[in-house]
Amino acid sequence: MDFVRNLDFSQQTPFGFHLYPFFEKAYEAVTGQAAADFAFVPGVTPLSTVKEVFTACITYFIVIFGGRYLMTNMQAYKFQYLFQFHNFLLTLASGALLALMIEQLFPIIYNHGLLYAVCAKDAWTQPLELLYYLNYLVKYWELFDTVFLVVKKKKLEFLHYYHHSLTMVLCYTQLGGRTSVSWVPITLNLTVHVFMYYYYFRTAAGHKIWWKRYLTTMQITQFIIDLFAVYFCTYTYFAYTYWPHLPNVGSCAGTETSALFGCALLSSYLFLFINFYRITYKNKKAAAAAARNANGNEKPKSKKI
Repeated sequence: MDFVRNLDFSQQTPFGFHLYPFFEKAYEAVTGQAAADFAFVPGVTPLSTVKEVFTACITYFIVIFGGRYLMTNMQAYKFQYLFQFHNFLLTLASGALLALMIEQLFPIIYNHGLLYAVCAKDAWTQPLELLYYLNYLVKYWELFDTVFLVVKKKKLEFLHYYHHSLTMVLCYTQLGGRTSVSWVPITLNLTVHVFMYYYYFRTAAGHKIWWKRYLTTMQITQFIIDLFAVYFCTYTYFAYTYWPHLPNVGSCAGTETSALFGCALLSSYLFLFINFYRITYKNKKAAAAAARNANGNEKPKSKKI
C-alpha cells in the first residue's frame, strides 16, 4: 500500500514513478556501459551497416528455405515449451519497450505538442535512440518466429517472411535517417506485438483464444495510422523543401531516403495484410455458408407475395 500511496502521476511520470532509471541499471549490468553514453554510429555500433543488414537478410532466407527443404522427409518438431518461452519473453520485451517509450514520449507531446513530436529534430532524443536501437535488435530475435514455423513444418506465407525481414530493414533505415516520426509505427507495432506474442504463448499451451481475427484487424489499423503519420511528415517535408507554394507546416526531421522507403514499405504492408484478412476470414466465411447450403442446413428464404 505504501508503494501505491507514493505514486506520483505527472507529465514526467505517466506511470506514477520513473521507469528509465531501472532500465539504466539493467542496461549497465548487461553491457557494462552507461545507457547515457549510447549513440547509434554507422560502422561502429553493431549491426549498423548496409552490409551487415544485407547479410542478415540473406542468411535468414537461406536458413528458412534451406531448412524447409531439409525438413521435407523429416517429422515435424513441436518444441512446445521452447516456443512458449520464446513468445513469453517477446511479450515481456515488447511491453517493456513500449512502457519505456511512452514514458519518454509523454512529456515531449505534453509540453510541445504532437507536431513537434513527429517533426522536430530535437524530438529525437538520446534515450529514445537507445530504445529504438533495442527495438531494432528485437527484430533479429523475431526472425526465430519463422525458424519455429520451419521445424514445425508449417506453411511459410509470403506475408510472414516479407514482413519479418523488411521490418528489420525498416528499423535500420529509420535509425540511420533519424526520422522523428519513428515512434508512431514503433509504439503501435509494439502494442500489437504485446497481444500477438501473448496469443502465441497461450495457444502453444493448447488454449483456444477467441480474438485471433482481431489481431489482423489491429495490424491493419496500425498500418493505416502509420501511413497517415509518415505520409503527412513526408509531404510537409517535400512541400517545404521543394514546393513552398504548397500548403505545409514546415520541415520534418529525417532523410529523404528513409522517409520514402518507410512510405513505400508501410503501404505494401497495408495492402498485404488487407489481402491476408480477405483470404483468411472472408473466404472462410463464404465457404462455410456454401457448405451449410450444400448440406441443406440453410434456412430457405421466404418469398414475398
